[in-house]
Amino acid sequence: MDTLILEPSLYTVKAVLIMDNDGERLYAKYYDDTYPTVKEQKAFEKNIFNKTHRTDSEIALLEGLTVVYKSNIDLYFYVIGSSHENELMLMSVLNCLFDSLSQMLRKNVEKRALLENMEGLFLAVDEIVDGGVILESDPQQVVHRVALRVSTSCSPLLTFIMLL
Repeated sequence: MDTLILEPSLYTVKAVLIMDNDGERLYAKYYDDTYPTVKEQKAFEKNIFNKTHRTDSEIALLEGLTVVYKSNIDLYFYVIGSSHENELMLMSVLNCLFDSLSQMLRKNVEKRALLENMEGLFLAVDEIVDGGVILESDPQQVVHRVALRVSTSCSPLLTFIMLL
């Protein structure tokens, strides 16, 4: 029996997606060329949403990829990896992202609040995953680093207000 031995890789995440209740993209970051054009990405996202928005499970195998996902009020969060990727690693990224956003948005993780705080979302994802490599899985550390990055780019008055 032939067994395929895969070389270990740090590049575990292929994409991070956030969609609304209608399956529209709010945030998408792809880390490889599996879907090189926006048209292919949108078709893939529509396929994912159609397969997952009515189910209660947390993991799906779709188009040769492992998809872990979570829904909350009017948002769907997705972390995508290859078919041979460890689901627990992908789920740790998903949980870290969701918990970080929950803390940053003061437990108000919904579409309106997310759209008003997109800068925090961008910074959080960049702290968690870089180029497909998982950097952090502790939401406390992510929130702390995002707060530091936001405070260094703000005016002193805004920084003082954020510390109150």
